[in-house]
Amino acid sequence: MTKGNGSRDKPCNGVERLAEANLPTEFGLFRIIGFKSLATKEEFPVLVKGALDAETPTLVRIHSQCLTGDVFHSLKCDCGRQLDRAMSLIQEEGRGVIVYQQQEGRGIGITNKIRAYELQDAGQDTVEANLSLGFEADLRQYECCVDILKQLGLRRIRLMSNNPDKIQAVERAGMEVVERVSMEVEPNEKSKGYMKTKKEKLGHLLDNLDDNLDAEEKAVI
Repeated sequence: MTKGNGSRDKPCNGVERLAEANLPTEFGLFRIIGFKSLATKEEFPVLVKGALDAETPTLVRIHSQCLTGDVFHSLKCDCGRQLDRAMSLIQEEGRGVIVYQQQEGRGIGITNKIRAYELQDAGQDTVEANLSLGFEADLRQYECCVDILKQLGLRRIRLMSNNPDKIQAVERAGMEVVERVSMEVEPNEKSKGYMKTKKEKLGHLLDNLDDNLDAEEKAVI
């Protein structure tokens, strides 16, 4: 039986806004706001740019934490480059939100993600590795993220995502997704197998992949 991941199985039950400050970045100036789930106590750093309102369809990225990709610049995934792209697009638009949720490894946590990496080094793909560890392929939940967007005054969004399951989950939680904005980035030799697995097993909308992958490439992330 596949298992959950602790507080992920609890409902969000609302979020609390705790702190706010300016955040100058290499992409431009953002506001950074700290939120916390009232039920799970999970903290959410949120980047905001521009004036937000309920009627204007606004660029939004719900980005799941990827320490290896976002911080250590791993070539095994596309996560860090997606985050960079989201910040760049919002800067160009002059308006948008990035909710950074701490659901590492699609919800299994950083240590279990490293265990999954070990299985991938032995030949499993990213989905097979999660299942071998006793987890579902994807444990992420988005209710708190939608609560944050609502607190910020949004009701209609342009969701930056390649994941149709995320889009459906956000809509079920009460947010109108008026447009999907592709977050596809060019694969490299280390990330092609991972991205192919996301497309074939998780249904991600990825079009720029080479179908002729070496067996060795299957094992990445």
